[in-house]
Amino acid sequence: MDDPSKIGVSILKELPVLGTPTEPRAMAVDPERRRRDLSRTMLRTVGDFDLIAAGDRILVAISGGKDSYTLLDLLECARRKAPVRFELVAVHLDQMQPGYDGTSLRAWLEGFGVEFEILREDTYSVVLEVSERERTSYCGPCSRLRRGILYTTAERLGCNKVALGHHRDDALETLLLNLFWAGRLQAMPASYRTNDGRFEVIRPLIECAESDIAVHAAAAGYPIIPCRLCGSQDDLRRDRVARLLASLERENPGVRQVMLAALKNVRPTHLLDREVCAAWNDASERFAPRR
Repeated sequence: MDDPSKIGVSILKELPVLGTPTEPRAMAVDPERRRRDLSRTMLRTVGDFDLIAAGDRILVAISGGKDSYTLLDLLECARRKAPVRFELVAVHLDQMQPGYDGTSLRAWLEGFGVEFEILREDTYSVVLEVSERERTSYCGPCSRLRRGILYTTAERLGCNKVALGHHRDDALETLLLNLFWAGRLQAMPASYRTNDGRFEVIRPLIECAESDIAVHAAAAGYPIIPCRLCGSQDDLRRDRVARLLASLERENPGVRQVMLAALKNVRPTHLLDREVCAAWNDASERFAPRR
């Protein structure tokens, strides 16, 4: 590798070729093959976006859902094979939701063998109060509170990066939400720097399909802890765009992968944002023209 501080490409060489993400998959796929397919996609993302470097100490946020379990599992497997050294620490936040039982999650983390910490803070009551006052969904205030707690914990644990389990479908739904309701073209980046500059937030699964993660998680037997906030509100906008994508997929199989490709194939000169066009014109000489 030209830069030994980066991982991804070298680990990909150890995995068998299973086809490109745009190829249709058979309905029945061997669980181990599905895992390798997810790992290949994740590692390609890690390499393409330089998400992990030598010496990183990464806080992996574990919600108790299928996505974060998969993220931690695949990252730990990659860490053991990586040509460079980096560390993982799993962090789960008990938000004190009614009926919450984290016994199975703790047992899984203890058996998995990575460093972990379980926090306990009553964000549940705060989210209900803020949502009622602002007449908004639970997701916004819940996400902000959790991020703040994770960032504080990352600093205390000496982490320089925070890994989140967002996947391809999360990015596409966010794109449509912003397009339809916020009036802006914005999805989810593979990485970004926090406003205070303390941490880099990375999303290694951002090009992985949710359906693949769901099949893998079921085969792996992760002890899923359902969120009683997320599913307790009816007719959420995110649910509506998810249904729209599912409908489009029935008419045009592979439409989600096509949309993902579009996020990586932007034509700044064909948009109406003058700042974007000006920035592109200033930088265009550094890039080959697109046809």
